[in-house]
Amino acid sequence: MTARIAVAAAGGLVLAGTAGAAFAVETPHGDEDVEVNVSIEPLVGPGALSLSVAGTSSSLTEVASGDPEVRRFDGALPEVTVTDTRDAAEIGAERWWYVLGQATDFTEDSGQPTISAGNLGWTPRVIDDGDGLIMEGDQVDTVIDDGRNAVGLVGQELLYAAFDSSTLVDTGETSWSATADLFLKTGADVAPGAYTSTLTVSLFEDVY
Repeated sequence: MTARIAVAAAGGLVLAGTAGAAFAVETPHGDEDVEVNVSIEPLVGPGALSLSVAGTSSSLTEVASGDPEVRRFDGALPEVTVTDTRDAAEIGAERWWYVLGQATDFTEDSGQPTISAGNLGWTPRVIDDGDGLIMEGDQVDTVIDDGRNAVGLVGQELLYAAFDSSTLVDTGETSWSATADLFLKTGADVAPGAYTSTLTVSLFEDVY
């Protein structure tokens, strides 16, 4: 009797499984797809001050230097843009931002520094002066040149600045751009080769 009950129970399990499989089989009478869409707006939060550069490289090409002892190579800094999406109240009074640039020494394929960053200079040019509230930095000459600014881009040099951040955003604009003419000067005996330097532009904000 015990054995019969066990067999009956097993049979019942098999039948239950078979019945379940039969129930899962359905006959389709057509299919239609429904596209589900949702539009998610950006979070509304405090504004921000940020920097962007419209490129990651710049190539210098040789031009006449006017001096048989000097070779000159000219190029341009990719456009640099400062964006400020804050409102004047959020910025507060007596705040200003500025962008500085600094270059590393030029290296050749060997990786060893061969041309000093002092041989690289620039002439900043503001593209949008923010109704006169943006100023560009002074020209920085190379160590081959003469004068007070003949130091090259060894240290951090001013590209451009806004000396009143809150008044600037009150003009209704949110971004301001600048670039710079780049020039490299070397001796006439410079070794031929492909040279690379990294010019870093950095955005700062301070209180005056």
